[in-house]
Amino acid sequence: MTPAIEVQQLSKRYGALTALDDIDLKIEQGEFFALLGSNGAGKTTLISILAGLIKPTSGTARVMGYDVQSQYQQTRQRLGVVPQELVYDPFFNVREMLVMQSGYFGIKHNDVWIDEILFRLDLANKAHVNLRALSGGMKRRVLIAQALVHKPPVIILDEPTAGVDVDLRQSLWQFVQQLNQDGHTVVLTTHYLEEAEALCRRVAMLKQGRVVVLDSIENLVRTIRDYTLLLRLSTNILPDGLQSWTVKHDPVGELYRISIKEYTEIETILSLLREAGIQIIDLQLRQPDLEDVFVKTMEMDQAVAL
Repeated sequence: MTPAIEVQQLSKRYGALTALDDIDLKIEQGEFFALLGSNGAGKTTLISILAGLIKPTSGTARVMGYDVQSQYQQTRQRLGVVPQELVYDPFFNVREMLVMQSGYFGIKHNDVWIDEILFRLDLANKAHVNLRALSGGMKRRVLIAQALVHKPPVIILDEPTAGVDVDLRQSLWQFVQQLNQDGHTVVLTTHYLEEAEALCRRVAMLKQGRVVVLDSIENLVRTIRDYTLLLRLSTNILPDGLQSWTVKHDPVGELYRISIKEYTEIETILSLLREAGIQIIDLQLRQPDLEDVFVKTMEMDQAVAL
């Protein structure tokens, strides 16, 4: 099957600055894929190349088998991008904008699909409101609607829930998950790593323009062997026996974070606290998650793709 997105030896340089450094990446049709990285890692540059907004210095990029440079029209028909920035035309209302956007793709009589998008994104009561009068969260919903108006098989969501209220996040993800179940490929960039972990199966992490991690989230989380024991105690004076563990004090909430590798260590730690007469006010055990993988990867001097 033709990959939904395929980039080979892709690079982008701005003078002495290398935004993308010879990356290879393949995303299969029907995937819900996370593209993660710190600010400046190259995510937006990659998305801009896929969308045909900038040209790569070298290498190739394809969407549904079509080259983003030589077959731009075919690529654009098959790709919907929700940008990170709030870009909108202030002279139209919401419905007019979506009808006009449909026209860009040669789609006439798109009212039924537009109505469904408006309903699913909770924009139906704003259909005839000028875009200038909308809040930031509402404008972001319109951007999402614009990206979906031509029913593209590949959807790229660049920080789609930034500045969006909790209710919209839930309804948005329900809508996008349904699109994914219907066969649409979804690529997500987000700083809310819990969203990526809950929604996506595979993830690529970019660092300084390079893909440094590429694997399933399940496999990546499995590589983190440390658990974190969170304790709120009756005193700030810890027994000497805890020196055998890495203990970090978090002033927020007066929490102690103790790294452990085996569940059996918990009883030893609790015994040391009981012997010292220290009362445990609260106790939690946190399992490793995608955030742990991300932090560890970003801290490494030279991460190696998995």
